Amino acid sequence: MSETTSTSGKTPVDFWFDPLCPWAWMTSRWVLEVEKVRDIEVRWHVMSLAVLNEDKLDQLPEEYRDMLATKAWKPVRVVVAAWQKHGADVLGPLYTALGTRFHNQGEGPTVEAIAAALDEVGLPADLIDYADQEDFAFDAELRASHKEGIDKVGQEVGTPVIAVPGADGEQIAFFGPVVTPAPKGEDAARLWDGTLAVASVPGFYELKRTRTKGPDFSNL
Repeated sequence: MSETTSTSGKTPVDFWFDPLCPWAWMTSRWVLEVEKVRDIEVRWHVMSLAVLNEDKLDQLPEEYRDMLATKAWKPVRVVVAAWQKHGADVLGPLYTALGTRFHNQGEGPTVEAIAAALDEVGLPADLIDYADQEDFAFDAELRASHKEGIDKVGQEVGTPVIAVPGADGEQIAFFGPVVTPAPKGEDAARLWDGTLAVASVPGFYELKRTRTKGPDFSNL
């Protein structure tokens, strides 16, 4: 995905998300704000915290291991099945419907919330059957999409991953930014411009500060 323009003529922004991740959700709402004030077009892709961590479960706290085992697989399987059966155009609306229920409304990644999101965006109800499909029919597609995103930034990060065309046509990719609350309007645009400026510097590695509170969904 190294195109410098999309079919609409706008700059494509490839965004990899796991619907379970609250920080990816905040960043996704920010990038949609950027889409209103900059000439970009977001293209959604799936990655998976469960896939990312499956080879290092013994290094994780027990609570996080349990979360991955009981909550992480169901929504991402349903999203990938929807993508494979109904096309990439469903990813953005389905992600919004899921994230609103999971995060803003506090329902969490329950089967009931997933089913309600499918209904909201007009997708077949039987897609929920993929949530508990351990021998997942689209496992190869899930892992390929995950790998495409994570290979751009390395294994030591999570969701989201964003990639945009650089001046030479090659993609600039980065994890995050992790931001709460998600800025809007020109504040969103300034953060976008600054993030691209930093990420495009050859050899740039990391910019980080201590997080003092959890995600703030109050202005979404």
